[in-house]
Amino acid sequence: MKIKELTSYLETLAPIGLQESYDNSGLLIGNPGSGIKNALICLDLTMEVLDEAIRDEFDLIISHHPLIFSGMKSLTGRNETERIVIKAIKNDIAVYAIHTNLDNIHTGVNAMLCEKLGIKEPVILQPLVGKLNKLVTFCPHEHAGKIREALFSAGAGHIGNYDNCSYNLEGYGTFRAGKGSNPFVGEKSKLHTENETRIEVIFPDHILGSLLSALKEKHPYEEVAYDIYPLKNEYLQAGAGMIGTLEKPMAEQSFMEMLKKTLGTGVIRHSAFISRNISKVAVCGGSGSFLIGNALAFEADIFITGDVKYHQFFEAEGKMIIADAGHFETEQFTKELIYHILNKKFPTFALRISQINTNAVHYF
Repeated sequence: MKIKELTSYLETLAPIGLQESYDNSGLLIGNPGSGIKNALICLDLTMEVLDEAIRDEFDLIISHHPLIFSGMKSLTGRNETERIVIKAIKNDIAVYAIHTNLDNIHTGVNAMLCEKLGIKEPVILQPLVGKLNKLVTFCPHEHAGKIREALFSAGAGHIGNYDNCSYNLEGYGTFRAGKGSNPFVGEKSKLHTENETRIEVIFPDHILGSLLSALKEKHPYEEVAYDIYPLKNEYLQAGAGMIGTLEKPMAEQSFMEMLKKTLGTGVIRHSAFISRNISKVAVCGGSGSFLIGNALAFEADIFITGDVKYHQFFEAEGKMIIADAGHFETEQFTKELIYHILNKKFPTFALRISQINTNAVHYF
C-alpha cells in the first residue's frame, strides 16, 4: 500500500487536530505517495531501532514519540536526532509519529493502560475544550431526515454517551434566484417562501471538511445555507487521562503489587498510603502530573502516571495515592495498541513491534 493509505486511516482514529500545541505528530520523513510493504512499531525511534529497521528491511517506522519535536535549520549530524534523520533518509525509511493525538482519544493510550490494569468503564479525566462547533443548516421539511442521517454518518451529533443528537425547528425561509441560477424550488427573479427545517448538530473540528461535503452532497439546494459556531463546551470523547473503577476493590498493598507486576517494574515512587481500599483509579500514560487536581476532583483513590516531581507528591494531601510508575512503563502498551489497530484494518500487511527496549531510565 501507499504510506498515505495507512497514515490516513490512523488519522481518522487519532486526528492530528487533537494533538497538543507543542507536539509534532504526523509523517516526519518520507513521501506520502510512496509504496510500503511493511512497518516497524516502536515507542521511541533510537539509532538501535533504526538499525533494526534497516537490517530487517522495513519501509516505515511508526513511533509514538516524535523523532523531531522542534524545527531543524540544518542537517549536519551534530546530534543523535540529526544522525537518525540522515540515516533514515539515506536508507529510504519513512518515519511517522502518533503521539498526543493518540493519548487524547478515548480509545487510545490511556484506554489501553486501563484495560491492562482491569479498570472498568473509564472516562476522560480532563476533556479537551475549544474543539467543538455547532453546524446549523436549513432545508425543505421533506429532506430533513436524509440530511440529518448524512450529518450523523459523517460524525456529527455526539454528546457524551449519546449519538444522533440534533435540534430541529420548523419555520420558513425566503430567497430570490438570480441570473445564472438553477433553483431547486421557486422561479428566477421571483421572491420565494419555502417551509424549512432548521437543523443543529455539534461536531469536532477535525471532521469539518467531511461534514460539509456530506451536507452539500445530500442537500437539494444549489446554494446550501449553513452557519458554524465555535463552542466552549468540553469534548467528552477526547482529552487527557482517564478514570474508572476496579471490578473489585483491592487493598493498597495488593494493588501496588499488581501494578508493579503488570508494568514490569521493580519500583514505584508514591505518596503515603491512605488506609483504605483502592476502587477508583485514575491514569495518565507518560507525563501526567498536571492532572493531579483532576484526579482529586474525581475523588480517585490512586492516580498512576510518570515524571512526578518531588513537591507534587504533597498535593495528594492524604486524599489519594499518587503513584509515579514511570514514563516508559505507563506508555509501553502503546506499541501493542498501534499494532492491533493496524492489524485489524490491514490484516495482510506486514507489521512488527520493535524488539529494542528504548526505556531511557535505568534502576540500580
